[in-house]
Amino acid sequence: MKQLAIFASGTGSNAARIIHHFRHHPQIRIGLVVCNKPGAGVLDIAEKEEIPVMLIEKERWFRGDGYLSVLRSHDIDWLILAGFLWKMPAVLVKAYPGRIINIHPALLPKYGGKGMYGRFVHEAVLAAGDTETGITIHYVDELYDHGQIIFQAPVEVSAGDTAESLAQKVHRLEHEHFPRIIEKVIEAAP
Repeated sequence: MKQLAIFASGTGSNAARIIHHFRHHPQIRIGLVVCNKPGAGVLDIAEKEEIPVMLIEKERWFRGDGYLSVLRSHDIDWLILAGFLWKMPAVLVKAYPGRIINIHPALLPKYGGKGMYGRFVHEAVLAAGDTETGITIHYVDELYDHGQIIFQAPVEVSAGDTAESLAQKVHRLEHEHFPRIIEKVIEAAP
């Protein structure tokens, strides 16, 4: 049984889709939800689904052990970033090589990096006059939005699109593809 920890900072719509996707999976289980924001919606989802929660704080995350000891105590095999806004500390990247997956709301390498999340990405796409945007699912390394790309899916930017309408289009892609791609990667891993 492979144990996943889902990392999220917000409402948790992607986390909810992932949890639902793996609810009865014979080989993959959600063992932990990790959050850096007290009161985030993802915490309510985890409680409702009876999944243990770990609320993290900056000092230990960035200057301590990155909560590696807690992840190990839960037998976590994979780290899944589903709207998690903090950079992964080097200690976790080293402890989980090729086993940290992130989703980004743009077609990387465009519109990645520190501060490029949510509406900031969609506003940048519109300001640049791009005709398409989409999602990128990628492995995580020591840099923001830099690891090897696993999967991308595009969506058209229409003339009347706003940051909000683009966000809705991108969310649909995230919900459609992210759980399936996670499953595919984990099942293919040695």
